[in-house]
Parts: sequence; structure tokens; C-alpha cells
Amino acid sequence: MPGENPPRAGSAVSGGHDDSDSTGSVTTGGGLKRRVGARTAGFLATSALAGPLTSFAAHAEPAIAQKAGLSVSAVEVIQLAMFVGVMGAALVSAIFLIRERARTSAQNVELRARIADINAALQRSEALLNLRDQRVIVWASENKKPELIGTLPLESGAPDDRAAFLAFGRWLMPRSAAALENAVAGLREKAKPFDLVIESQAGAPLEVHGRKSAAHVLVRFVSLSETQRSQARLKIENQRLAADYETMIGLLDALPMPAWLRATDGRLKWVNRAYAGAVEAPNAETAVREAKEFLGAQAREQIAAQHKSRPIFEQTLSTVIEGDRRVFAVTDFAGADGSAGLACDTSATETIRGEYERTVRSHADTLDQLNTAVAIFDANEKLRFFNQAFQKLWGLDPGFLHSAPDNALLLDRLRSEGKIAEQPEWRRWKEGLLGAYRAVESQEHWWHLPDGKTIRVVANPQPKGGVTWVFENLTEKMDLESRYQTAVRVQGETLDNLAEGVAVFGPDGRLRLSNPAFVALWGLSQDVIKPNVHVSAIRDLSDQRAVDSPWGGFVAAITGFDDERRDRHGQTELKNGTVLSYAVIPLPNGQVMMTFVDVTDSVNVERALKDKNEALQKSDQLKNEFVQHVSYELRSPLTNIIGFTELLSLPATGPLSPKQREYVEHVGSSSSVLLTIVNDILDLATVDAGIMQLDISEVSVERTIEAAAELVADRLQEHSIKLRIDAAAAPKSFHGDETRVRQILYNLLSNAANYAPEASTITLACRHLEQGVEFSVHDNGPGMPPDLLDSVFRRFEPRTNGGRRRGAGLGLSIVKSFVELHGGSVRIETGKDKGTTVICTLPDAPSGIRAAAE
Repeated sequence: MPGENPPRAGSAVSGGHDDSDSTGSVTTGGGLKRRVGARTAGFLATSALAGPLTSFAAHAEPAIAQKAGLSVSAVEVIQLAMFVGVMGAALVSAIFLIRERARTSAQNVELRARIADINAALQRSEALLNLRDQRVIVWASENKKPELIGTLPLESGAPDDRAAFLAFGRWLMPRSAAALENAVAGLREKAKPFDLVIESQAGAPLEVHGRKSAAHVLVRFVSLSETQRSQARLKIENQRLAADYETMIGLLDALPMPAWLRATDGRLKWVNRAYAGAVEAPNAETAVREAKEFLGAQAREQIAAQHKSRPIFEQTLSTVIEGDRRVFAVTDFAGADGSAGLACDTSATETIRGEYERTVRSHADTLDQLNTAVAIFDANEKLRFFNQAFQKLWGLDPGFLHSAPDNALLLDRLRSEGKIAEQPEWRRWKEGLLGAYRAVESQEHWWHLPDGKTIRVVANPQPKGGVTWVFENLTEKMDLESRYQTAVRVQGETLDNLAEGVAVFGPDGRLRLSNPAFVALWGLSQDVIKPNVHVSAIRDLSDQRAVDSPWGGFVAAITGFDDERRDRHGQTELKNGTVLSYAVIPLPNGQVMMTFVDVTDSVNVERALKDKNEALQKSDQLKNEFVQHVSYELRSPLTNIIGFTELLSLPATGPLSPKQREYVEHVGSSSSVLLTIVNDILDLATVDAGIMQLDISEVSVERTIEAAAELVADRLQEHSIKLRIDAAAAPKSFHGDETRVRQILYNLLSNAANYAPEASTITLACRHLEQGVEFSVHDNGPGMPPDLLDSVFRRFEPRTNGGRRRGAGLGLSIVKSFVELHGGSVRIETGKDKGTTVICTLPDAPSGIRAAAE
């Protein structure tokens, strides 16, 4: 305490020497203590023990000072406490570090042991994985390439190359590759594990196991031992047989033929749907469960009896299906563990076979009654059928013909017996003839036999092979045609030189035959009186020349349908004073013959000489008898002409040769042209006579244009000419004579087609104007020079001017006449090398019928 040591305290204050030393040392010691205390306090300030130690030092300071008899300040006590605390903390830390180091050392020892174990396990795993009897594919993630570990033996057929190994289809069997691909896909996408036995293309079986962990997908290929391989092969074979069995069962179940499987005791094990339907069972399982039999007991016993001697039963059996007895071709096989059967319904086949056999016999009987020789050879060129006409034509031995000789042998025999003409190159001729067996179309030949016969030979190839030969004897036909042509020429000359006028009309009212005397007596034009001209056209011309025309009765007699056809006779007087005596005589073939005799002199003599009436009557009777005689003589030839003409056009007559077809087509086209000219002349004559009446009605523009275009379509197609129709501005309809308007457009298009260049375009346009409807036809032809425009509408003035064909010169004349009859007008726009446009303007509704301009 300060009061207990006053001198030290006094000396300290007085500042004497001793005091100064003492004070100085104390001060010095105090400074050191203060520095140590400061450092200790600084250290303890950061320690958890600083607080308690400082408090303890504060409380213990007086007691310690008192007991020790020392002068110790509080700071020194604090410093000492802090030092003790630091030393204690260091001791505690040292103890803690020693214990933690011991624990860490123990953990390190344990981890080293575990690492050693893991390394050993890894080495064992790598050793196992690198064995030559397995290979593993590892996928670490979906996007990373798989890793391959291990190898497989060479005899397994697995390649070592990574890319080749992953291409399973290259080294595995197709079925194994497909199964493995599907299993790997299921493992990677759905984590579905699998175990497979696959087979390489080398024939080695492999086991494949697929598993998926949290981070990896593994597929392991394991090569098997010999025993395992045998088991794997059996397993693969079992899988293949099971698949084949299911396929066969599926096929049998899909067949429309009843099929069944039986056990060794004869009970049904399986049937297909067709079997169930045949026994009227709702399904196959019901048919097996209820043991519904398809065949009768007798048939089953017959099958069982034959199985005792041979395993296969093949026979046709009958059974009742849905109340009808049907025939089935039954095949049943008996094996060690049962039998299997199949039944094919042959009822329809048997019916068709019977009908076919009856048809063949019927055709053979029919062909045997024909006068035309027929021989049928099969695909091997063997004679299979011949009729009596064939044997009669060639006079061959029936035994030889029934021996089925081939075609070449038959030809050689006919040649050796001199029944066919010798050919300059026999072998080539025969090969060409037998080429019919390799042909597709029918072939036609003409044989002129040494005995003077002419044979038309037709070789008709059959669809299933073979050729049907038809030998038609045309000797009598050709002789008849020759005599007929001679008779026609004789009769033609006779008629042409008769003084009587003769005209023969057909049932359709068209002229079939006339002589110059008929034209001269009636004062008609030779250009008008042509074959196929209608009687009405002749009537129109003849009515103008007769005082009291009898042609109305002539037309009725020719075109009428009277139940009783009678001869008519009479006289008529022409305006020029000529008196004609006529006779109308019906012919048996429906035609009508009219004869005209100039009896002018006879009439004058009759008028002057009444006493010679009897002689004139006899003369007239003689004339009638002559006409009847001529009619009788023309009957048969005309009948033959019509008959053979119609027969030639029928397909049943036989195919025509190219030359014959060309002639027939030429006759047809020439007749069509002639008929068109005659109709045009008739129309113009009717117009000129002022008797043509227009049938005014509503005319559809579109329908009329299409009808006219269709009439000239073949002609345009012949020259690759296109027709462009411009009717966008055309009205839907107008009033006029639709037939005449169509005829106008047809003549315009025909005229344009005649002058249009090859592969060019003709334009048919129609538009509506204020004055009516305008039709125009334009072609790209050479055009017309101005000097032809004045004569272009004249009749019978044909102009080539670059056209393809030379016509009668009536087309534009008819167009002009019909247009003017409607009250319209026609104009032409043309120029050299600019083409030609013909423009026709028709009124919307004609006010009346006008006569065409002359």
C-alpha cells in the first residue's frame, strides 16, 4: 500500500541520489514490465482467456502484494495472468494438434489400404475385361462415342475394328443383328435390360447382356464354351423354328382352304379359320374343343388306312358344306407325333373343266360342219384338230392326220404329193410360213395350187401357243366375181346404148344407176345426175321441166312403205313439147327402177293416126316386156354387189391386207367427198329455187362451235393443225337456223384447213356486235391476191393457190348463200403472205327468210 512504504514514496518525490537510482531502476523495470504487459495484453486481447485472467489479476493483486511483501502493481498482475493464459492456451493447442495428427495418420493409413484394395480390384477387373472371351461396349453419356473394352476370339467372327464391330449388320446374321439393334435401343432409351443369344455370320453363337447404371450403359458380348455353344445353337435353332412355326401357322390360318393338325390318337389339335367356317363353328378354338370334323367318317377311315402304308395321302374327296356337296383335293401327311392336312375346294374348277370340255366338243362339231378347211396346231407345232373340209381339201390319209404330225412334216408331204406349188426357195418359204408360231398378229397368204385352185390361208396365233390355220377355197368366188364383172360391163354397155332412159333408186331414195338417155330425156346436167344423189334433188330439177310433173308420185313410190308394191305406168309432157312414157317397176331387193321412153313421135302419130293405136299398144307392151326383162337380168348382179360390199365391210369376213384396206379407205373417202359435193349442189339448187326454209330457233353458240370443230377434227389432226377458239366475247345464243350455221362454220374451217400450213393454228372467233353476231375464221396460209377476191364466191371455180386439195369450188358459195338467207353479210380480209380471215355477220334475230344472192 502506499502508506506502508513512505520512504520509497518520499524518496521518489524528493529526487535524491539514492532515490534517483532507486527510482530510476524501478522506472526502468516498470517500463519493461509495461512493454511486456502491453504485448501480452495485446496477445491476450485476441485470446478467449484474456477476460477471465484480467479479472482474476485485478482481484488477486492486493493479496499477493501483501503476502509477498512486494510492491506489485495491477498491470503487472494482469501481464502475469495473461502470460499464464497464453501458456495454457498453447499447451491446450499442442495437445489438440497432437491428437488430431494421430487421427489423421490413422485415416491416411486406412485410405492407403483402401486405395490398394481398389487398385487390386481395378487390376482384376481389367484382367477380366481384357480376356479374349468377352467384349464390352460402354456409353458414358448420350452424346459421347461408346468405348470398347476387351476382345473376342477370331473364331467368333467378330471384327476387332471399332467401327466394324459397332456395325452389327456386317458380322451378325440378319435376324440376330435386328434383334440386337432393337434391344440396344430399348436399353438406352427405356433402361430395359436384356439377355440375348446371337449368331455371327461365321456361325458362332454369342451371349449378349445389356444393363444400364446411373451413369453408364453397358452391353457385354461373351464368347461361349463348346457346351454353351451347343446350347446356344439349340436355343437359336429353337427360336428360328418357333418363328417359322408361327409363320406357317399364320399362313395356314390366312389360307381360304381348310387346314388341320391332329395328335397321334387322331384328335384335332389345331384348325384354321377356313376349317371353322366350313364346319360352321364360331371360331377355331370351338371347332377343336367340340371336335367338329370337316370330313366324314368314311373319308377319315380311308385316310387312316392309307397312312399305314405311306405317310402321304392325296385324293379328291367330297363333303357337305352349308348344305351343298363340294369336291375337295385333300392332302394329309402323317408324322411320328401326329398328322396335318389341307383341303382345296375344286368344285368350281371341276365345273369349269366340264364346261370347257363341252365347249371344245361343241366348237369341234361346229368346225367339222364348215365348208372351210380348219386345222389347229399346238405350241409344239403338232396337229391337234382338223375338220372334214381340211381332209377333203388336201386328200390326206386319216391315219396320218390322227398321228399328230408336226406342221413342217405336213408341208413336206403336201409338197412331195404335188398338192402345193413348188417354191424357188422352199426352206426359206417354209420358215417364213412357220414364223406364224412366233408372231402376234394374224398372217394371210395366197396359195395358187397346181390344180388351179386359189386358197386364202390365214394363220391365227393362239394366246397359249399354237396356230389355227384356215384354208378358204376362193376359186369359185373369184370365178363368180369375174363373171359378175363381165356381166356388169355388158349390161352397162347395153344400158348406155339404150334409147330408153333408165334410173334405179335404192330404198334410201338415192340414185344407184342411170344411163345417158335418162339425162338427155329430162334435159338434166351430167354433173348433177351422179350416183348417190337423192331423188328429191332430181325431182326439184325435173319439176321445172314438166307441165304436170309426175315426180311426186315417183318419190312416194321410191321412199314409201306400201304393203303392196305395184308397177306404175304413165306419160308426162315436158314444156319443150317432148312426151315421155314412164314405167315404175319395184325390184325384189327393195330398189325401184324407172324407165323413160321418148314417145313424142308416137303420140303425134297417135293423134294423127287413130287407126294405128293397136300397133302402138303392142309397141308399148313390147317396151314393157323389155324393161321387165332388163329388170330381171339386173336383179341377181345388183343383189350380189350389195351383198359382197356389205360382207367385205364386216369384221367376220376376215382381215384386209394393207393394200385392200387402202383401197377401201380410198373408196370411202372418195365417196364422202362426192356425197359432200352432191349435198352442196343440192343445197345450192334449193336456194336458187327459192324453196329453202330456215328453221329459226335459239342457237347455242358454244354447242354450235363445238359441233363444227368436231366435224373437222380428223382433218386438222391429219396435218397437225391446232384450232384455237376465242369465244370470250360471244353471246350465249342467238336466233337462227342451227343446222345452217353449223354448216357455215364447217365450210369455213374446211376451207381454212385446206390452206393452213402444216403444224399451224387456225383461229375461230365469235363476238357480239350491235348489228348481230360476228363469226371469223383466220388461217396463216398464203392469202389471196386481189384479183381473186371478185371471183372467190363464184360457184364451180376451184382455186388451188397453195391449197392441199382441189375441191368443187362450192364451200364459200354455200357460206355466202346461207349467211344472206339469215340477212347477214360476208367479207374477206386477206393479203399475200398475211393469211386469210373470212368474217360472217349474222343478225340476232332474222326478220325473215331472204333468197341468196345469185
